[in-house]
Amino acid sequence: MEELDGPTPIMKLEEHGIAAGDIKKLIEGGFHTIEAVAFMSKKHLVLVKGLSENKIDKILEACLKVVPMGFQTAGAYLDKRKDLVYISSGSKSLDTLLGGGLETGSITELFGEFRTGKT
Repeated sequence: MEELDGPTPIMKLEEHGIAAGDIKKLIEGGFHTIEAVAFMSKKHLVLVKGLSENKIDKILEACLKVVPMGFQTAGAYLDKRKDLVYISSGSKSLDTLLGGGLETGSITELFGEFRTGKT
């Protein structure tokens, strides 16, 4: 699967077996990217004039081949978390409280009362 930067034009669905007429109906319904269709509920897509439930199922199937939806098993997520690198905060107590330090690849926000030593 080829990775693109940014949204994928809806016309790319034609490469995955979706008829040009159905793509035109999606565009008329306000959908211009494959991501817009992939993340939309089937209930909403049925409202697009001229598309049956069967066609929508076929379109969504094609969208899922193009757009990585980001779902993964808990086991795969756990494996990814095992490789996480931690950076020391400079305070052994805080690192222990955080479970090893500050996680790389994430945003950590510290907050508390005025004059409690956050700096």
